[in-house]
Amino acid sequence: MTRRTEWPDGGGHATGGAGHRKGRGGRDDSGDPSPSRAGQGSPRTPEEQARAICLRLLTGSPRTRSQLADALRKRDIPEEAAEEVLSRFVEVGLIDDTAFADAWVESRHHGRGLARRALARELRTKGVESEVIDQAIGRLDPEQEEATARELVERKLRSTRGLDRDKRLRRLAGMLARKGYSEGLALRVVRQALEEEGEDSALLEQWAQE
Repeated sequence: MTRRTEWPDGGGHATGGAGHRKGRGGRDDSGDPSPSRAGQGSPRTPEEQARAICLRLLTGSPRTRSQLADALRKRDIPEEAAEEVLSRFVEVGLIDDTAFADAWVESRHHGRGLARRALARELRTKGVESEVIDQAIGRLDPEQEEATARELVERKLRSTRGLDRDKRLRRLAGMLARKGYSEGLALRVVRQALEEEGEDSALLEQWAQE
């Protein structure tokens, strides 16, 4: 005996009969998609894809607008959709290049001892606008920069002992130059450190003789 099942549209479909069997590819013999495929929904829109990509990247670490735009471009997100999503993220504060630049300067200066010139170069590679970069590195005053340079030289000074003065000078000044310090500042700081070290050595010799 064939049993009938009532569907929400009021129509009746026979179950248990031979005329309603599944065919290949997840489709039944009537040509309708199977329920499992029908429930999958339509593909995501470019905007939805762009949002998902940006959120995933921002979860890992802060990013600039330019970095996110590059990521969307590499994933073939249409420019119009990318621009819409990026603008919205800026509006709600998920993208903030000014905050990114400020945090970058603070972290890289105190953590790596980088000077303003090196910090500006790094921020440019991340697509931060020049005006934003100038504001961020402007918060790092020259006195703080020089103090950091002195700390870097003091930490490296001992490892250069045994070399002649000129080699020590070049090696220490070169270390500062790679971190973005100007040649004038680097040479002044290194020379002063070597002079102070010489004075300390003379005092130690004097105390030893006494």
